[in-house]
Amino acid sequence: MKTKNKNNRKRTFLLITIPVVVLFFLFNTFPLIHGFIYSFTNFRGYGSFEWVGLRNYIDLFTDARVGKSYLFTIKYAVVCTIITNVLSLILALGLNSKIKAKSALRGIYFIPNVLGSLVVAYIFSFFFTYILPAIGKSLHIGFLSESILAGTGTAWLGIVIVGAWQAIAQNTIIYISGLQTVPTDVYEAGSIDGARKWKQFWKLTFPLIIPFVTTNMVLCMKNFLMVFDQIMAMTKGGPSQSTESISYLIYQNGMSGGQFGFQSANAFVFFVVIVVISVLQMRFMNKREEQL
Repeated sequence: MKTKNKNNRKRTFLLITIPVVVLFFLFNTFPLIHGFIYSFTNFRGYGSFEWVGLRNYIDLFTDARVGKSYLFTIKYAVVCTIITNVLSLILALGLNSKIKAKSALRGIYFIPNVLGSLVVAYIFSFFFTYILPAIGKSLHIGFLSESILAGTGTAWLGIVIVGAWQAIAQNTIIYISGLQTVPTDVYEAGSIDGARKWKQFWKLTFPLIIPFVTTNMVLCMKNFLMVFDQIMAMTKGGPSQSTESISYLIYQNGMSGGQFGFQSANAFVFFVVIVVISVLQMRFMNKREEQL
């Protein structure tokens, strides 16, 4: 009887697992393999193509536009990751404290995450292009009198603001979950020893929530490296390609620029870069966890 129940359980698990594995292969693994094969060709997205071997990969390392896109993407991801996690942790500490209407406040802070990225980006684009310059001119503030999206040195700041503003919500919820796992006895012991609030946070709270910090750091870095919606809606890579991310470059030149094979190679290299950065982050943060 027990053997029969075990067999039925295994059959149930297989019936649940197999469709998921098949769907994952069809919509994730198969396109990845397909794109990897095209990366060795000069395929333009239509018509015939020829095998070119490693030429696409060699050209990637000599293409100035690709290099510039990588530099912008990494800079954007690092800055956004730091800003998002610092502000999220501060908000989480505030929302986890004994304040009135904190459940309602949590819901309000989570709204940006519910909204579509393209919708949010278009709204902010209108704000940065028309409303903010109008306020700057009326108040005679020089640096606000023109759209920050129009300058090569300031356009990326607008994208950082939008990306971080929308990502803070999810990170705050994760940090609140982490803070709620910290036993109250820890704080009581710290108070008895005379530890002040900052010392309690740095010596007691932070070491206990470091796994949640690791999760947020890795997810943030990965998501920000793949930035696309904000750039599509706000700058389209401009001005002068100063805000062109890797994802946008792959889409723009791969889908409509006749570089499907070349951008397939770029996409595969970018995939490897994201995996390597995520692994390095995990190893570094795990070492920090062991030290603390």
